[in-house]
Amino acid sequence: MYEMTKKHRTGDDVKALIPQPVIDGLWDRLKAMRQEKLLIDSTMAVMFSDDFEDQKIFFMTLQKEGAFANEYELAYDGPKDFLGKGTIVIFKDRPKTISMTISDANKQAANTDDASETDDK
Repeated sequence: MYEMTKKHRTGDDVKALIPQPVIDGLWDRLKAMRQEKLLIDSTMAVMFSDDFEDQKIFFMTLQKEGAFANEYELAYDGPKDFLGKGTIVIFKDRPKTISMTISDANKQAANTDDASETDDK
């Protein structure tokens, strides 16, 4: 599971919301989790904390519907405006690819917000 020789695919939805250094850090964390034998499910969610420091951010990984959760920090000193929005990143291990996308729940919430803004006009 999560053979790091598979193609890594970062969705355009992730690239639009998350800074590249954070994306790179998430891929590095996934690789480290594999080496530490902490990957137990083909799907893993990453949730960002609203809290941060000048030089780092915090996030949590969830597997098996949240039954297995781990907290991590990531060295990052760039803009933090992507935090505090409830964004959830999903890793999925597929036969030939490991993909990183934004969760369907976030996409549905964004569509609902867009519809509300249109209705208000």
